[in-house]
Amino acid sequence: MARKKTITLQKIADELDLTVHTVSKSLRGLPGMSEETRYEVLKLAQKWGYRTKEQERAYTVEKIPLYPLKSRRFILAIAKEQGYNSNVHPLLLEGLQERFSEFNYQIQTLIIPTDASANFPQWLEQHDVAYADGLFISPMMPANLEQVLLSLPMPKILLNFPPAGVRSDSMIWDVYDAIYQSIAHLYSYGHRKILYVGDIESHRGFRLRWQAFNEAMRNYSLDVNPQQHVIQKHTQQAAWTDDFSSKLLEQQPTAIVCSIEQYVPWIYYACGKLGKSIPQDYSLVTLENSQNSFLPEVTHPILAMKETGYRAADRMLWRLANPDRPFEHTRLQCQFYTGQTVVRIT
Repeated sequence: MARKKTITLQKIADELDLTVHTVSKSLRGLPGMSEETRYEVLKLAQKWGYRTKEQERAYTVEKIPLYPLKSRRFILAIAKEQGYNSNVHPLLLEGLQERFSEFNYQIQTLIIPTDASANFPQWLEQHDVAYADGLFISPMMPANLEQVLLSLPMPKILLNFPPAGVRSDSMIWDVYDAIYQSIAHLYSYGHRKILYVGDIESHRGFRLRWQAFNEAMRNYSLDVNPQQHVIQKHTQQAAWTDDFSSKLLEQQPTAIVCSIEQYVPWIYYACGKLGKSIPQDYSLVTLENSQNSFLPEVTHPILAMKETGYRAADRMLWRLANPDRPFEHTRLQCQFYTGQTVVRIT
């Protein structure tokens, strides 16, 4: 990685065919260029290791070394049953790698099998976890494994909503805000009968989504009866389809909020079996994490997963430099994407 003293604003400007003035404003967050141009400037500056004076001052205040002499290795711990069935972890890893590449630090993934829980401390020892400089604990980690990981005597960042009293920093995208924005969007389009779809028990984040739905609905003076929503955990599509279809016919909603990505194709399938379609018969907002080419553009909050990885790396650097400071828990707000699956009720 090039040092700042060998990289100037002029070199960045020449590489991108921009003026020095545009590059300077981009790096300082000032207006006057497209977001695409700003992104390209920031990306190249990060790649080349260029930092503004403001960034250098911030590093100094936070006690983070600008040009560390020591090589570091970090671990992203992922539960095996989740690692191969989710696009969450690649996005988190991408964010972590992007940030750590500025310091030439390594981030490695550690896939933890379910059967490791029998003698988990010994399994961790065999994989040299204790010799890493820091640990990132991914979302949806089984509670028993998460508890052991949180007890390890090393810097840790929990990539999840923290349990009460946890002795670790945490960083996560804000699903509470995402659900709340979803209800606000549907309400602004005239929807008052909204069906919630999603498991509300398996993970802390799932429970928080349901809590957000209830509180958002109450904010708009809309009643919520849990028995009228599809909130039971189903692992088989046939059982889920029966539950969803019966609630759909009984409640006659005008809109659906799907809080779990895997249910999105099931919703389309079940509606098709009933001779219904989206959005002609039901509007749909979902917490889909990625664009699905087999489905139309779904209206959804944009969950800041890659950004969570990047900011988690930032928090790890800060924790290493400030080991005695109080633990902090950060949620990243989402943006909202207005797709093609919500229609206005007139």
